[in-house]
Amino acid sequence: MQKTVFVIIPNYNGADRLATSIDSVLAQSHKNFKLIVVDNGSADDSRAIIEKYQAKDERVIAILREKNYGFTGGVNPGLELALEENADYAAPFNNDAVADKDWLKHLVSFLDAHADYGIATCKLLHADGKTFDSTADLYTIWGLPYPRGRNEAVSGRYDHQTDIFGASGGASMYRVSMLADIGTFDQDFFAYYEDIDLSFRAQLAGYKVAFVPAALVYHEQGKTSEKMANGFTTRQYMKNLPMVILKDMPTRLWYRVVPRFWFAYTIFFINACLQGRGWPAFSGWLTAVTLIPKKLAQRHHIQKNRTVSDAYIWSTFTHDLPPNAGKLKKLRGFYWKLTGRAQ
Repeated sequence: MQKTVFVIIPNYNGADRLATSIDSVLAQSHKNFKLIVVDNGSADDSRAIIEKYQAKDERVIAILREKNYGFTGGVNPGLELALEENADYAAPFNNDAVADKDWLKHLVSFLDAHADYGIATCKLLHADGKTFDSTADLYTIWGLPYPRGRNEAVSGRYDHQTDIFGASGGASMYRVSMLADIGTFDQDFFAYYEDIDLSFRAQLAGYKVAFVPAALVYHEQGKTSEKMANGFTTRQYMKNLPMVILKDMPTRLWYRVVPRFWFAYTIFFINACLQGRGWPAFSGWLTAVTLIPKKLAQRHHIQKNRTVSDAYIWSTFTHDLPPNAGKLKKLRGFYWKLTGRAQ
């Protein structure tokens, strides 16, 4: 019998593309699934669309929330339902994405065959199919994550299955028994890097993460974020980046990562101020500071229950800056020149 999958679409004012996303899930070749659509207090026609699909297809379940709880609050109710109903796998799926008909089949097949893997992620292309959106997430020794391959022209470069640090929350699959062990998304992240945090927790608990290139999804990147208040993205970056380190970074790796991170974080803050986004940046930092006691308590639990070595975690990191960190690379190059270090 096919394994049971809960696909979860979080939605916020996505009526212009929600039906296309739902249609692509309902057309999957893997048939044993339920589709949970979580609406985060939309003010457009989203709920009418969801109710229409619920009425005609018993696989569709609607969860209607009274306000916007972000990506985390749009996915967690579906993950919790998957846990309650003892599903095998759960797969968050963006409301601005369209899945190839065999997307679920390939992810299920991989996790079925590899019991030591907790997460499988797909090849995510931009909507026009010409460039990559993401071929899994990497985490650098600077404490900065980034989507592998973003904006590169589509080629055969990422056609091989490989172990990877993390999985994009927008179209990946999680083993539900793993979620029972490490928990679901951290609601304090709201949006951005919650998937990095979850992948990091999975790695610490000994669950591997795989990139499965045969699983294919097309994505209109940033469509939901466009509907948010000005400065939203800046605030989330400044709030969430430190929380990943505070919760998840092994103590013995702090001296290697934290100095680099704080240098980069300071540069980000200065740039935000110069670009007129100083208040969102400061607000994000301040919120992160207020969350320190809570994150330290979470850290105690996470680190207490980890099962892998510092050396293993270090080996999962990318030992370079993200490709788009142009200013930081120039500053690093200047420092290397001053110190006589070979580049």
